Amino acid sequence: MKTFATMTTIGVLVFAQAASASPAVDTLLDGYRAAGAGPFSAEAGQRMWREKHNNGRNLADRSCNVCHTDDLKDHGKHVKTRKLIKPMAPSINAERLTEVKKIEKWFKRNCKWTLGRECTAQEKGDFLVYIQN
Repeated sequence: MKTFATMTTIGVLVFAQAASASPAVDTLLDGYRAAGAGPFSAEAGQRMWREKHNNGRNLADRSCNVCHTDDLKDHGKHVKTRKLIKPMAPSINAERLTEVKKIEKWFKRNCKWTLGRECTAQEKGDFLVYIQN
């Protein structure tokens, strides 16, 4: 009986930890709210993740899921360089969404590559909510 109770407690703690946002995500979302964005929507983030965008620099439409895949738990591959991309889901890749500076760096690079512009605070917040869920 003690083993079952211990396993249940561990399971609840692991679930609670996985469901909570990282301090870096909390910091960024607070900053985006201060800039006037919000409320944030995982559904909006998912739609934008899958939506085709013409970035103005080429004729090919781009979307986040072309490189990162539709399933955030899967490895992706950069469409141009063919470089392997680790899963986006923090539940699979513990390095994801842990550093503010790194998150902002990749937002800047990937938004410009995909959209042809930087993402808005609203878009970034929606993406973060989608990715962490």
